[in-house]
Amino acid sequence: MLLISRTGHRLSAVAALLCVTVSLPGCAPPEPRETAAPRQTASPRAAQDLTRGLVPGEVTEIVRGLTMPWGLTFLPDGSALVSERSSARILRIRQGGDPEPIGTVPGVEVSAEGGLLGLAVSPSFGEDRTVYAYVSASPTNRVVALRLDPRLRSLRQDRVVLDGIETADRHHGGRLRFGPDGNLWIGTGDAFSPGNAADDASLNGKILRIRPDGSVPPDNPSGTAVYSSGHRNVQGIAFGPDGTAYASELGHRTWDELNVLRPGRDYGWPESEGRDGSHGERPIFTVHPDDASPSGIAVAGGAVWMGALGGQRLWRLPVDGPRADGDPVAYFVQRYGRIRTVEPAPDGSLWITTSNTDGATWGGTAARPGDDRILRVALVRPTS
Repeated sequence: MLLISRTGHRLSAVAALLCVTVSLPGCAPPEPRETAAPRQTASPRAAQDLTRGLVPGEVTEIVRGLTMPWGLTFLPDGSALVSERSSARILRIRQGGDPEPIGTVPGVEVSAEGGLLGLAVSPSFGEDRTVYAYVSASPTNRVVALRLDPRLRSLRQDRVVLDGIETADRHHGGRLRFGPDGNLWIGTGDAFSPGNAADDASLNGKILRIRPDGSVPPDNPSGTAVYSSGHRNVQGIAFGPDGTAYASELGHRTWDELNVLRPGRDYGWPESEGRDGSHGERPIFTVHPDDASPSGIAVAGGAVWMGALGGQRLWRLPVDGPRADGDPVAYFVQRYGRIRTVEPAPDGSLWITTSNTDGATWGGTAARPGDDRILRVALVRPTS
């Protein structure tokens, strides 16, 4: 476990020694030069070992001029879909081309943090043409299935897959991810009511896990959609090559978290935050909100890559399955502003979205010409 001091506080002796590898105010790590990434093998664990230690290389702008991009997911043809939180539009993105509007999701209600949020492409997209979306709405938030036409030029809402997630002005959660088990994993927030996270009858402050048709998997620990509880505001879910499930979680004022998800476990909120308190599962990494306010995560190159909103950086959190495997390192500190979403691309790179047009005051930065944008980050071997 590594604890990173809040900006402006005196660092401990241990944290000061880590200044050479962790990007804190006044000590940014050097940016590596790009080298060729290793080829993947058929074995997930072998592939993980071959790519362990990769770092960011060349950054390429894929598209600019987006408004509040939030969700990002890749289609089988290598193009991506991105959701715009405030407009409720879904756009198709291809390298070298302009964004192509596909359609607008109905029933979206925009709030301080709400709107059209996460996206996830069906594992059977070639047959069912389905994309799942997390919608903040009234009277409750919901997850819907959208059917895309064969030419990817229009969409319609096919059905509501899950509803009953309490809505509020903030703390919607909203991340969707299909796991290696074929189920849809959903991160929710506590709807700014901390007691929801500990309430077994509430879908808020939880990790939810459902089948693509909305039914409950028979091995869910609660017999309901709830997989784990005690979360404040989950905005990132990702899976390692060995199937380890990770989630990023916004803390209150002291610690943001990266957790390993285990069935039926309670992660402590509101009784505990980070490692503070005696209740709940302990995170494998904690970071101060000044340096994080985490959102989307992805697993690649032996690490979890975590976008930071308030911290305006991309964190590399080295992992070995369910364990931390080294010290965090931050890249692109304040270079691109708030980073909302991090997705592994089919070519082995990461695609990240900025979030500078959302008017945020926590770690907010004035939108610059071209914001918001999607960036491609190559992952490469560090050079000596």
